[in-house]
Amino acid sequence: MGGIPLPGEFGERARDILAGRLEPAPARDAATVVILREGVEVYLLRRKASMAFAAGAYVFPGGSVDPRDADHAVAWAGPSPAEWGAVFRADEKTARGLVCAAVRETFEESGVLLAGPSPRSVVADTTGDDWETDRLALIDRSLSFADFLDGRGLVLRSDLLRPWAHWITPEVEHRRFDTRFFVAALPPGQRTRDVGGEADQVVWVRPADAVDQAKNGQIFLMPPTYRTLGELSDYPTVADVLGAEREIVTLMPEIAEVDGEMRIVLDDDYGLGPA
Repeated sequence: MGGIPLPGEFGERARDILAGRLEPAPARDAATVVILREGVEVYLLRRKASMAFAAGAYVFPGGSVDPRDADHAVAWAGPSPAEWGAVFRADEKTARGLVCAAVRETFEESGVLLAGPSPRSVVADTTGDDWETDRLALIDRSLSFADFLDGRGLVLRSDLLRPWAHWITPEVEHRRFDTRFFVAALPPGQRTRDVGGEADQVVWVRPADAVDQAKNGQIFLMPPTYRTLGELSDYPTVADVLGAEREIVTLMPEIAEVDGEMRIVLDDDYGLGPA
């Protein structure tokens, strides 16, 4: 059986949860965006070793939903929150927050902004000092996403996103996330940059190469990232990725005792790696 061993404190925590002696932490709504450019290459950040969650892992841009992300004041173009809710099996308010968090977190963590001055246009460049000031204000939450868009006369382009997956953090983790995965193409004219913050390194890489690097122990990938990269490696162009028909199935790796050892397990088809 594949899976990830849970040594020490995590193993004991897993036993307590399975026995009903400990209540799992609640999972917070979150959004993750796979930014793609022709090649096909994806944008990954390496989380700082000091981070409380997924330290040292290479991840896609993303993060928790800010309560203000569900603000109806957010200017919106593209599929409605109700339509996104149907895709992700979420209520309209939750879906609105998820899509806004996806666009906001992508800008915060990469400088890429999926918004434009009209429903059919997109910002061409976000690298100036004034953009950086706004990005930092979004990060420290002194500026809401709605006010950011309004101040610049921009509308969120939900049509630039496509749904990809839905993962929930295993119950053994102290910090848990209920995360919807999106994919999006890097808009023409925009470019990513090393924006610091939670990451100490960024890279563009072909999905298959990232999977190989993880298999060889060169980089660390969390199971959802590993699985997503494996899926993306099957597509020859960004257009093929964006045009993929996806049935969104909720995946949550389970905790189980295997031959006396506590492990996080999921069907091997989902790429959690060898036993």
